[in-house]
Amino acid sequence: MTGGGAPALARLADRDRRLRVEFDAPLGERTTYRVGGTALALVHVDDPDALPLVAEAAHLDGLPVMTLGRGSNMLVADAGFPGVALVLGAFAERVALPPTGAEPLVAAGASVVLPALARRLVHAGLRGMEWSVGVPGSVGGAVRMNAGGHGSDMATNLRSADVVDLVGGVRRRWTPGELGLGFRHSGLGDRHVVVSAELGLVWGDPSAGRAELEAVVAWRRSHQPGGQNCGSVFVNPVPGEVAAGALIDSLGLRGFRIGSAEVSTKHANFIQADPGGSADDVMAVMSHVRDAVLSATGFELRTEVRLIGFDHSDTDPGER
Repeated sequence: MTGGGAPALARLADRDRRLRVEFDAPLGERTTYRVGGTALALVHVDDPDALPLVAEAAHLDGLPVMTLGRGSNMLVADAGFPGVALVLGAFAERVALPPTGAEPLVAAGASVVLPALARRLVHAGLRGMEWSVGVPGSVGGAVRMNAGGHGSDMATNLRSADVVDLVGGVRRRWTPGELGLGFRHSGLGDRHVVVSAELGLVWGDPSAGRAELEAVVAWRRSHQPGGQNCGSVFVNPVPGEVAAGALIDSLGLRGFRIGSAEVSTKHANFIQADPGGSADDVMAVMSHVRDAVLSATGFELRTEVRLIGFDHSDTDPGER
């Protein structure tokens, strides 16, 4: 292991068995875009109590810190991320289901994948999270961005979240009100690490739940593209009234391409990356689309995507 750019982190990893550090580690390929560069350090954390120690070491090294979930809502610059990317261990993959007939509360770790969780819940007779079967992210990421779809979102189900604040090292339960959940956003930032979430559901018929799951999957396959993308790129500027995809479509931007990236021909609010392509090309398409919509309609689109390693002058107002 080398750590010339992060000596304090390297020393911590040498003495703390709860941590494993990879330096100059691939990061972009861990996202659903599968493009972009490396992280200065990728830290695998096996105990949430070790998170503040990593943050302290990163601070001593003068490095920013971010949490990596499933990478489904993230674009990493080709130049990479000159900081520390946290990967949560097995403690964040646990799911605790209630006994049949008990209060329908479920505890799910931050790394649990939403589609797998949705299917597991329905199999157990728990209803209310079927909408999430089409969201390829993790529980932690869904809390942070208040992920949603098909008429529901995390705010509907979330009862509390176990969060570590890396500044000061405080770990506690946050209520939905404290989280500040809104349309595709929350009050959480890079200093906050979601460890787990408590979800409120209802008992119901598993067969009806399975039918709803398959309906959501069928709709997604019919209306949204596969391939290398991160899902919807821009937040609807007026939820329920003005859709980002419709604005982009109205300008004839489907198929617009810069280098290895293009606006999807199937859904205008998706931007596709070619295999072996460039994250900077994706960013250039995002910037062109945003500027074109602002010039033509007056709507300033805010991205849902976490932009990692980009110069802030290149990103949109929502990311500065």
